Amino acid sequence: MDIIVENLTKKYGTQKAVDNISFKVNTGEILGFLGPNGAGKTTTMKAITTFIAPTEGDVYVGNYSIKEDYNEIRKHIGYLPENNPLYQDMAVIDYLEFVAELQGIEKQKIKDRILEMVHICGLEGEKHKKINELSKGYKQRVGLAQALIHDPDVLILDEPTSGLDPNQIVEIRELIKKIGQEKTVILSSHILAEVEATCDRILIINKGKIVADGTAENLRKQAQGREILKLTIGGGEKNKIFDALREIPSVDVVDFIENQDSSFEVQSKPDMTSAKNVFDLCVKNNWFLTELTPIETKLEDVFRELTTNN
Repeated sequence: MDIIVENLTKKYGTQKAVDNISFKVNTGEILGFLGPNGAGKTTTMKAITTFIAPTEGDVYVGNYSIKEDYNEIRKHIGYLPENNPLYQDMAVIDYLEFVAELQGIEKQKIKDRILEMVHICGLEGEKHKKINELSKGYKQRVGLAQALIHDPDVLILDEPTSGLDPNQIVEIRELIKKIGQEKTVILSSHILAEVEATCDRILIINKGKIVADGTAENLRKQAQGREILKLTIGGGEKNKIFDALREIPSVDVVDFIENQDSSFEVQSKPDMTSAKNVFDLCVKNNWFLTELTPIETKLEDVFRELTTNN
């Protein structure tokens, strides 16, 4: 099922937590939802899940509107909120049976669904324990199991790997990617590397407004704007190499890299590349080009720029 958010606004008093945002998530797509604390991520996710009603605008899950068809939408959505609400005194297997009944799963299918969720979420050794006896990581796995147990078309995950160890994080990432081949997934996280490793597309929200939407690669390119190369060149005098690099028509700025002999940072002019010109220059002067590395803008830098300047 596709998700279409249309002109969504949510006000709390005079404050706009979400300010007239619109976007679409396609079936089979994993959308990474990024933003600083208080940006409007959780509010947007709660609106999509029908947990809260918007002040203005609408959200469509498939052909269903959150305003008119919220009961139908809930059948198709699995939701793991940031603060994972679990019944602490229940055994894991009993809790999953309880959730399955709430979700309206046919009685004869409940046992098989529970066993499948226990296997998928790695709960075999914990299934008979009370939830309050579990580590935070295993509690998070129980939260994922309850979100998936009714086999929803849409999965909304708010900080799904919170509290997991590195091995568990990798396992959950792989699970989410597998799920995303058939479902529509929105994943919120503060871990930028996790979003980049898991998601097909990234949406960044700040102060209730969307400030970026695209793949991680595209966002880096947009933020960078022009090519930056790190060069290490031997066989010539450093200042002479510096002057020669500045004379290349495609080069805008040349800087020495401190504490690195014969290393330079070269910034090309907009929409131009200097790599071949640098190579040709070295051949012409019998210099040794030992390093030519594009400097890529990190996703962290993109995030910081977009959420600070907006």
